[in-house]
Amino acid sequence: MAKIKMKTHSASKKRFRITASGKVKMSHAMRSHRLISKSRKSKKQHRLTKYAENANEANIKRLLPYA
Repeated sequence: MAKIKMKTHSASKKRFRITASGKVKMSHAMRSHRLISKSRKSKKQHRLTKYAENANEANIKRLLPYA
């Protein structure tokens, strides 16, 4: 009997990457529109990628079974 495959969450596979060390890499929010009203400092800080918090890491990994 064949093993049932788990489905990958489509929204999560577009937003998260699992690094080689097992951390969840993601990008910051607040970078798509209405950038004039945001400060230069906040726009600069949100350019870089960030890593998910430990509290959310297990939930994200559950959504990405084959990552």
